[in-house]
Amino acid sequence: MASLATHFSAFVLLSPVGLRRLLCSSSLYLRNPSQFRAKTWYFSDPKWKNFDLYSLIIALPIASFSEIFLFLAFSGHPTYRFAFFQQSATIFLFWLLLLLIICRENLDPMHIDEGFVFVLAAITFFIEFSVIGKGISGLGGTMYDMLGALTLACAFSCLYLSFRPWSFFAEFFLSSGLVFKGTWMLQLGLSLYTDTFGLKGCKKMAVWPHKSENAELKCDLEEDGLRGLAVMTLLFIGHAIGVMVLSFVLFGWLARNWNWRSGEASGPLLQQLESEHQLVLMRATSQEIELE
Repeated sequence: MASLATHFSAFVLLSPVGLRRLLCSSSLYLRNPSQFRAKTWYFSDPKWKNFDLYSLIIALPIASFSEIFLFLAFSGHPTYRFAFFQQSATIFLFWLLLLLIICRENLDPMHIDEGFVFVLAAITFFIEFSVIGKGISGLGGTMYDMLGALTLACAFSCLYLSFRPWSFFAEFFLSSGLVFKGTWMLQLGLSLYTDTFGLKGCKKMAVWPHKSENAELKCDLEEDGLRGLAVMTLLFIGHAIGVMVLSFVLFGWLARNWNWRSGEASGPLLQQLESEHQLVLMRATSQEIELE
């Protein structure tokens, strides 16, 4: 979280994943609401179309090792320095989570329960929440607290989906939350680490704070800080409205064009959902016969 490039990279990775997830889950739900089940990842067929997954598989280890390099090279404030290690560990956990999802896809799904994967995703989001804004105080810390609230929303959505995977509301909330996290990360990068898009009367946050102080967005006057807080709160509300409008517009467009197909929504995933539904019916029928 130390530069505009970091925040822009997070935006590029998070928002497209959230949008694709929203499109695929909405398409599945509109296709057959009674058989909808949230998936840890919506794979496309053929496999080479899963460009977003392969991008994360490559980008996350690079980002994690970059944070480790900063942790070893940086000799500034101890709290801020240790934050690099925590962020690196969190990114690495997300990478391991993706590997687990891939293993579940390629192996027998019964060996790795999908609810268990959602629980691990929720735990990873909770860990991310614990390190967001570490070593940052003042107005900048308040802005990162808003990002932390979005991370908690994603965590609770995953936790809810772990035992109620048929809840489209939780899936919709998770997908929109990922998009929101991406756009807000970009906004933080522009507002905190640039002079062009920075807050009036405030200097951009130093990437490398002094040994004796936390990273902080410094404003010339107290009024500038209060005005900056009000502006960022309005921007947060604006981002929330924009993401929700975008989500509802996409859902409405899909509802109008219900025959639209998204990856496996009309292929392997739909067949898998139907087979799982039939398996549940067969088990229920056999239990009734045994009771009789």
